[in-house]
Amino acid sequence: MKCLVAIVGPTAVGKSNLGIRIAKQFNGEIVNADSRQIYKYMDIGTAKPGPAERGTVPHHMLDIIIPDQPYSLSSFQASALRCISDIQERGRLPVLVGGSGQYMWSVLEGWNIPAVEPDPVYREEMARRAEAQGVESLYRELEGIDPAGAALMLPHNLRRIVRALEIHRKTGQLPSSLRIKKGLPYPVLIIGLTADRDRLYSLIDRRTDGMVAAGFIDEVKNLLKMGYDSGLPAMSSLGYRQMIDHLSGRIRLEEAVQTIKFETHRFARSQYTWFRPSDHRIIWFDIEGEYTEKIMQETRVLLEKSG
Repeated sequence: MKCLVAIVGPTAVGKSNLGIRIAKQFNGEIVNADSRQIYKYMDIGTAKPGPAERGTVPHHMLDIIIPDQPYSLSSFQASALRCISDIQERGRLPVLVGGSGQYMWSVLEGWNIPAVEPDPVYREEMARRAEAQGVESLYRELEGIDPAGAALMLPHNLRRIVRALEIHRKTGQLPSSLRIKKGLPYPVLIIGLTADRDRLYSLIDRRTDGMVAAGFIDEVKNLLKMGYDSGLPAMSSLGYRQMIDHLSGRIRLEEAVQTIKFETHRFARSQYTWFRPSDHRIIWFDIEGEYTEKIMQETRVLLEKSG
């Protein structure tokens, strides 16, 4: 079964549930492409599929590293492609699910990613600078070097900004220009889920409230007790940094929750930079419509084409 189904779209739109439905119906397995769900111990705040969901079909690329372990896009791509190949060799359907644009397109477009090893000393230097001058100062530096690359990331995403600066420092080249796209040697179906803005914001807000009710605060407390520094890139993830601010006494819980909602709204809007409604490669479905059976039919067609 040499083919691949990918499910893209903004956060909270229902990608994980759809992926499980497709995998259950077509003898498939899920391959995670969320850049935060790769971390162990970070479950609630990343909306990671729970034990019940993961028990229905096999899931891959979840809980593969600890929060203070360096990890690169090239590492993810290599591991995800190995998972996909293994699933195909066993005669099953790989279903790639996630909203992280870089992770998704690195696989779907077959990026030739520069093999630049992480430099812990340089990263620590950049972390100190971000602490002293703000993450935005590093973002402005990247904008001056590689405006096209900077436009594809959020100004407060320290991990990605430092990685881009690190690649430029090691190679002398623009990170955005080094991504040669080779594509994949088999048929791919890319499904996009979307919703109007009010509906999407409502889903995000409801999920955020659910995270708090499920023990998000305790999850962050436990991470700090385990010794994971609040300055780690993983710990600066959306939601975690606001909860750390609350636990440190800088903001009230209500303010932390509202900030998480607002910042997640903004993040969802930014995801459409990676997954554009005008992209002809993506078959888009509004979640307010009757879309499930249409998606199942598109998947059947893909499987028929792949033999």
